[in-house]
Amino acid sequence: MPDEQSNGVGAAGGAEFAGRRVALGVSGGIAAYKAVEVLRGLQRAGCEVRVGMTKRACEFVTPLTFRALSGSHVVVDDYAPENPDPIAHITFSQSVELFVVAPATANVIAKFANGVADDFLTSTYLASNAPVVVAPAMNTTMLLHPATQRNLALLRADGVRVVEPDAGEMACGTIGPGRLSDPGLIVAAALEVLRAGGRGRGPVQDLAGERVLVTTGATREEIDPVRFISNHSSGRMGFAVAEAARSRGAEVLVVAGSTTAPPPAGVRVVRAVSAGEMRDAVMREVGGATVFVAAAAVADYRPAARAGGKIKKSDAALSLTLEPTPDILAEVSAARRDGLLVVGFAAETERVVENALEKMRRKNLDAIVANDLTQDGAGFDTETNVVTVITRDRQTPAALPLMSKLDAAHRVLDEVARLRRLSKTV
Repeated sequence: MPDEQSNGVGAAGGAEFAGRRVALGVSGGIAAYKAVEVLRGLQRAGCEVRVGMTKRACEFVTPLTFRALSGSHVVVDDYAPENPDPIAHITFSQSVELFVVAPATANVIAKFANGVADDFLTSTYLASNAPVVVAPAMNTTMLLHPATQRNLALLRADGVRVVEPDAGEMACGTIGPGRLSDPGLIVAAALEVLRAGGRGRGPVQDLAGERVLVTTGATREEIDPVRFISNHSSGRMGFAVAEAARSRGAEVLVVAGSTTAPPPAGVRVVRAVSAGEMRDAVMREVGGATVFVAAAAVADYRPAARAGGKIKKSDAALSLTLEPTPDILAEVSAARRDGLLVVGFAAETERVVENALEKMRRKNLDAIVANDLTQDGAGFDTETNVVTVITRDRQTPAALPLMSKLDAAHRVLDEVARLRRLSKTV
């Protein structure tokens, strides 16, 4: 059973969330038994929890278990003779402040995303105006299927908070992402939504009032008027951070180098070609920012001298003298004002976490995102990523499973929002 610390609540948690009304939905997967831990974690925080289940969920854990722990009737079929409320999907759904579904199967996710209401749980989803948190759990192939990914994207667009599943060995023997997230993390996500004050369906606005400056894309360092030094960055990760920050209420500005991915709507984009131009643009804008996220793949070196004309090809070897480019991240961190949160990225191929930790300490960052380029589905110009999020105040890095870059961006911003709350309590 997770303790209070792992659930994200301390001794004062019960007072902070006392009396907050939460509905817990349990759907039919092998992970249904872990919903008991989610229930207990929410109760430990002070929440009043009602439980609804699908019929298939009852094959894994009985309603009596949840009734004994919650002290309330557990609804499976609101038309069942023993149900005291024949329209429970209305009264149940409209009397709660948060709707948590754990585990959420592929079937339930598909129904939520497409407005199907053929049982108590799906009818409750449509009838409720409360914010929703879902914790998917399913076979890896099912999770990564385009249909499931499309349905999850629809839910996110509708403002549903998705607690990403962990990677590991499933009951079916498959190894990969799809295992239900730790119950403590699900509880922490639920309490974060409650703490943010969201009382209706829609994205949590926990970055409202923040001004987020993001760098993204590759820089190009010219050798001559025709050739340049660059890298494979598409800008997808930085644009995902910008999109996620905007959806969470922040005002967003992106300084973008060379990109192949389209920028998100609703954010201002300033273009910069070289590292020097990106540095100048960032230093002009950072004074108005409260959060700086350096996701750009800035070239580390540039030619010491640029040829004025095209260098003609010959049989002779060509030697270039390179010099370091400006270290934008280090300069922003060194000159930061009180309150500016600085987040870096580290693309690595070996000793990923160790190298990222060293970079975070050397540049005095609040957080760093380590990107393992050797992992399948990670790296440049992919829709997905595999990252580890490291913050200055936590000893254990958070290694995330394969997920979309937008999901990874939200997980990074979860830490930004937490660090902001922490800074306000110091």
